[in-house]
Amino acid sequence: MSVVTSVAPSDCACRLVVRKDKAPGEVLQFVISGLEIGQQVVVVAGPTCLKELASHLTENGLRPEILLRNSRLIFLTAPECLSQLSDPEKILLRGPFRRAVSVMRWVTDWSWAYSNGTHPGTIFEHQRRIHDFARSLGALSLCTVHCDKVERSSLLAILADHRRASKSQHAPAEIPLLAKSAAAAGRARYKVPN
Repeated sequence: MSVVTSVAPSDCACRLVVRKDKAPGEVLQFVISGLEIGQQVVVVAGPTCLKELASHLTENGLRPEILLRNSRLIFLTAPECLSQLSDPEKILLRGPFRRAVSVMRWVTDWSWAYSNGTHPGTIFEHQRRIHDFARSLGALSLCTVHCDKVERSSLLAILADHRRASKSQHAPAEIPLLAKSAAAAGRARYKVPN
C-alpha cells in the first residue's frame, strides 16, 4: 500500500510512491506494463531491491535474466551507478541504452539512501541528476521509497525534495538538445520530446 502518490503528471514530473510494506505493488505494475508493450525499462536501486524485483517478475511469469540479456530490462545498482549518470555522453556511448525505443520507463528506488543515513542534500542532488538524465531520454519516470517507520515530518520532507528534484535544472530548450546531440552522434536512438 502506498502512503503518498504525488506530483501531478507533466513534462517535468515524476510520480513518487512511498511504500509502507516491502512489496513493490505499483512499481511492479509500472515495470510489467512497460515490458508488455515493448518499452525498455531501467531500474536504479540497491542490490537487495533489484533481487526482490527480479523475484517478483519471475513470480509473474516473466524471465528477468532474458530481459536483462537483451537490454529490455536494465538494472543499475545504486549508489555505484550514480557517478556514471553525471556524464550522459559516456553512458550513452558505452551503456546499455542502445535499443530504438519510442519511450523508456525509468524506476528509481531510494530506500537504500533513506535507510543508510545519507545526507538529505546528497539525496536531493542524486535525485536531481537522475531526473535530468531520465528526462533527457524522454522516459516515463517513477520514484519509490520503502519507509515503514517514517515520521510525518520526514515523509513531507521526502515529498518536498522529490518535487524540487523532479523540476528541470536545465533550461527547457536544453533537454531536447541533449537527446538530439546523442542521437546525432549515433549513441542513442530515442524519440526526442517535443
